[in-house]
Amino acid sequence: MSTTITLEGSRNVTPDSKKIPAEQFHQIRRQVLESWPTGAGVNLDEALAYQRTIPEAKRFAQVISAAKAQGRLLMQPRAGVALVDEHVKLLKYLETEGGADLLPTTIDAYTRQNRYAEAAVGIEKSLSSGASMLNGFPAVNHGLEGCRTVTESVSKPVQVRHGTPDARLLAEITLAGGFTSFEGGGITYNIPYVKNVPIRKSLTDWQYVDRLCGLYTENGVPINRESFGPLTGTLVPPCIGHAIEIIEGLLALEQGVRSISLGYGQGGNLVQDVAAVMSLRTLAEEYFHRAGFADADFDLTTVFHQWMGGFPVDESKAFAVICWGTVAACLAGADKIIVKTPHEALGVPTKEANVQGLKATRQTINMLRDQKQSEAEAVGRETAIIEREVRCILDKVLQLGRDDVKEGTVAAFEAGVLDVAFAPSAFCQGKVLPMRDNEGCIRLFNVAGIPLDDDLIAYHHERLAERAKAEGRKICFQMITDDIYAISKGQLVGRPQ
Repeated sequence: MSTTITLEGSRNVTPDSKKIPAEQFHQIRRQVLESWPTGAGVNLDEALAYQRTIPEAKRFAQVISAAKAQGRLLMQPRAGVALVDEHVKLLKYLETEGGADLLPTTIDAYTRQNRYAEAAVGIEKSLSSGASMLNGFPAVNHGLEGCRTVTESVSKPVQVRHGTPDARLLAEITLAGGFTSFEGGGITYNIPYVKNVPIRKSLTDWQYVDRLCGLYTENGVPINRESFGPLTGTLVPPCIGHAIEIIEGLLALEQGVRSISLGYGQGGNLVQDVAAVMSLRTLAEEYFHRAGFADADFDLTTVFHQWMGGFPVDESKAFAVICWGTVAACLAGADKIIVKTPHEALGVPTKEANVQGLKATRQTINMLRDQKQSEAEAVGRETAIIEREVRCILDKVLQLGRDDVKEGTVAAFEAGVLDVAFAPSAFCQGKVLPMRDNEGCIRLFNVAGIPLDDDLIAYHHERLAERAKAEGRKICFQMITDDIYAISKGQLVGRPQ
């Protein structure tokens, strides 16, 4: 193991004392790299030297930070196929024909579950069939050479997007391979994705990823870390999504990460979406400062995900959903937008469909470039509500953990203080139930263990009662079902037909 890398060990100061100690990190690292043959090719000194050769125009952290300073909204699609050459062609098409500002590499489902042998079979089948037989790019199997071929072949920064509870080897290989941003976290890539991974395990594994990114950062190579905001993508109230985003941001900062992107998934009501992005930025700064991080310790950016729920099959209607999300992102002042396609209802989009989504988004951005959301009364009111709700949740999480974010998170999920509706995880109670109010804002029908103040709970119930009265029916579970399918059927609120 090289000794020239600067690695801070554990110290009796906060927050540096929460970093994984050097000896412990390197011991785990040896095991991670030995878990699959391609890990043997990773050397941290060589990886840092390679990363330093990447021009600033291809460095994710610098590009998104510059865009934030200039007030520009950057576009990024999702995309990934099985073979290196085909993946390069796909990314080149997205940056040239689609005008993408930032490029993705979506990882295949086998790699996300650390099933690399099965991913290898998918690669062989793709080679023999001439078509991608995987739903993403198997970066671990392709190793350093394949990853560097991808990142060297394009002119824009490339991010790893996936859905992996244990992403340690994936992070090692892709960062050494020239990727400059890594998405996910111990909550957002566990609770919405898998059933049987304990939250403590995924948080621990992601502390390793964050420490690795922190190592790159401390050695002059800032790696952007993005948390996955939409969670299940199904009626997620801003207060729950924000609390989890801020927790993952804090955990990343503790391990030395400095470029932090926090995400939000479009809800559908313009006022609530604008208020959500604005409040996410304010709340994150507040809790980062409370944890002992100064402004100079982090560069915070926000990510807006276009609608993550069911899409209309009709392409014309799908374009309306895409553009509506872009309006919200623009008016909210988000720094990056994750672009969807008109084929969302049909399966894995083609590269042409990806470009259509990018072009529709770009047109909307250009039309709204000089328009800013005013501090309207409705936005201000909704912002205040979200901020109060998030503080109720996060303060309880920190109380449970005695100001240890990781321990508080584990305890909060056990107690239902943190809860995500419609998640597959056995370690999430799943008792909280969201529903739209009469204006389409996402409210809580069943608050369950979410520790909101009584007047906030009453506010949610009042707003839902207004809808029930307008629709001539009692508040019921059928409303939730109706809301889940509403946008795919051409409306926002699931009204009875």
